[in-house]
Amino acid sequence: NHAEMATLPLGFNVDAPRWDQSTFLGRLKHFLNITDPRTVLVPEEELDRAKALVEGCRAGLVPPGSSQEQLLYAKKLYDSAFHPDSGEKMNLIGRMSFQVPGGMALTGCMLQFYRTVPAVVFWQWVNQSFNAIVNYTNRNAASPISLRQIGVAYVTATGTALATAVGLNLYTKRAPPLLARWVPFAAVAAANCVNIPMMRQQEIINGVTVTDGDNNELGCSRRAAVKGITQVVVSRITMAAPGMIILPIIMERLEKFPFMQRIRVLHGPLQVLLCGGFLLFMVPAACALFPQRCSLALVDLEPELRDSIVAKHGDKVPYVYFNKGL
Repeated sequence: NHAEMATLPLGFNVDAPRWDQSTFLGRLKHFLNITDPRTVLVPEEELDRAKALVEGCRAGLVPPGSSQEQLLYAKKLYDSAFHPDSGEKMNLIGRMSFQVPGGMALTGCMLQFYRTVPAVVFWQWVNQSFNAIVNYTNRNAASPISLRQIGVAYVTATGTALATAVGLNLYTKRAPPLLARWVPFAAVAAANCVNIPMMRQQEIINGVTVTDGDNNELGCSRRAAVKGITQVVVSRITMAAPGMIILPIIMERLEKFPFMQRIRVLHGPLQVLLCGGFLLFMVPAACALFPQRCSLALVDLEPELRDSIVAKHGDKVPYVYFNKGL
């Protein structure tokens, strides 16, 4: 079948990002592209075709007549559905492109049902289960994690979220009503600080593989793992913040209007829609805060790893690079 295959358009590298990843704007365009929620609706066969096309591109062979647009669309589908390290198809719920529909439903419900303890417990539990799936799906796949570790991470994060939410809920009974509406955000932020490091503890224990500028492996660094995971935690909290902080203020104002009091049934759906609006922009913006290919200065590495790099490469490697996960 090689006779029917055409060669690639000149200078086209399917793995090179289309936009400059060293600028925030370039990263924002990149993530707007791969977190596009419309890709969730693409049928499995089309995703598999996109994967075959991308792999063909890597081998330098594509079906004749393939335009650069088609190749870029295949790449977009591939990036949205397949893991960057392992190339395996990710489960639908864990994909970044599902963050907007999944996140908007959950955030809307957490913001709507914050008044009673059972409702708080239920929605925080559902949200942490969703988070656990997302964190597991987007981990750095070079660091395998055991089922027991996943279980411990899940229980700890859910426990943290519930303790924060229920504790603050009781505390805000005497506080202004707006404070009570901010409890879900505090719970989500606290849980993220636990859920992500726990889910990715293998990376902190064993380190992540770091490479030089040309992708040659140099060893494993725990400090790199900590830097990458910290950035992911900041991104995730930023992702949730505008919707969960600004939306309660908007709803607080709106609910004072008589027409809003007449349509109480629609408050939940309205919050879900507004959350969707925030997340459509915030998911890519939060992912774009830091480069996906994270770097760490040689001087910040563990002394033994630094010494081994200097022994081998002298001063040719001022920075090391690694995939921080999402």
